[in-house]
Amino acid sequence: MSVHLTQQAQALLGKSARVIVTARVDDVALLIGQMVKMGCVEVLDKPRPQHWTQRGVSWGWTAVLWLAYILTEGEHRKVSVEAYSKSLHTTLSHLSGQRIEPRDCSDDRWGHLLTHVSTPTYGHAIEQDLHACSLEVDDLSQDVIRWDATTVAGTHHGTDGGLVPCGHRTAEPTRPQLKVMMGSLDPFGRPLATAVWSGERADDGVDMPRMERSEARLNRSARLCVGDGQRSAWATRAHVAGCQPCYRSPWPLTGATAEAMAEGLSEGLAQDRDGELEPIVRVKHRGEPVLAAEGDEVESACCLDAGAATWNDRVLVGRSPVHAERQPAGLETRLAHAEHKLAALRPARGRGTRQLRAEATRVEAIDHGLKAPRVDG
Repeated sequence: MSVHLTQQAQALLGKSARVIVTARVDDVALLIGQMVKMGCVEVLDKPRPQHWTQRGVSWGWTAVLWLAYILTEGEHRKVSVEAYSKSLHTTLSHLSGQRIEPRDCSDDRWGHLLTHVSTPTYGHAIEQDLHACSLEVDDLSQDVIRWDATTVAGTHHGTDGGLVPCGHRTAEPTRPQLKVMMGSLDPFGRPLATAVWSGERADDGVDMPRMERSEARLNRSARLCVGDGQRSAWATRAHVAGCQPCYRSPWPLTGATAEAMAEGLSEGLAQDRDGELEPIVRVKHRGEPVLAAEGDEVESACCLDAGAATWNDRVLVGRSPVHAERQPAGLETRLAHAEHKLAALRPARGRGTRQLRAEATRVEAIDHGLKAPRVDG
């Protein structure tokens, strides 16, 4: 590769001397090449507010270089990019076709870029343009959209009203977290719309804007929207039923839905006794047919509020033989665990043993011993 030498270097080496420069490439060339192929530079080069002292390198190349750094180094700190650009100065300059100076990768420049692309005005437009480029290149199936959310914990200092307050997290309840929600094309996992919320918020009520953004990215409506049990809230289901052909999600075991589910299960048990359930058979690798499940379909009329529009849910009630066989064994294990816990409440009298004499304390300990292994009642 050809490089520009300083006047001092030219005087020392001479004009006819051949200079060989050894530069690291790593995976930077592949990452930047893929982002250029996706059209990231052109999309991010669209008019964005600039600082009055901003020089040469455009916003598109600024963002692409930073994304390459994040993916290569596995961190997102702004202060480290300038040193990273110095170590790959020759490589980045030739890949971008322009001279990359360390000050082009300063943390102030990243902060100014983030200030604008993190707002819905520019962020949603970038998201839509990138999807338009990808969907024009790849004719992906748009029949199914999958919605899901996850929480990400960190070592940030949580503040009231901030983005990463302490929220409910089973594994790490004391660490601050944020919630990332995404709608993607199934089964490819192609993201359509992403939203970041503070970690203490529930999924209910924040799905609708993301659904509308997902639909806006497609040139036709999806036929099926798939989500987990948190997508089964009444408001979410009413919104989807009003603008989508159909949706699929498990019912939550709460409120009126649990009562309706109990009726469906009772009906399914009656059909099971009469042998009227529809079998679902799968073939094993040796060609042997195995009963995977059996079930039935019932209809349930749904309405969000009195006088509002109604819709019908197709409720699939299923029974898994393998799961049914595991349940008695699991129940026996939990019962044995509960018996051991209850027996430990009345140890044999002797030195070093303590008896629970207060009735309220004994009742509380017994309730805890039954609820922990889920055998109360």
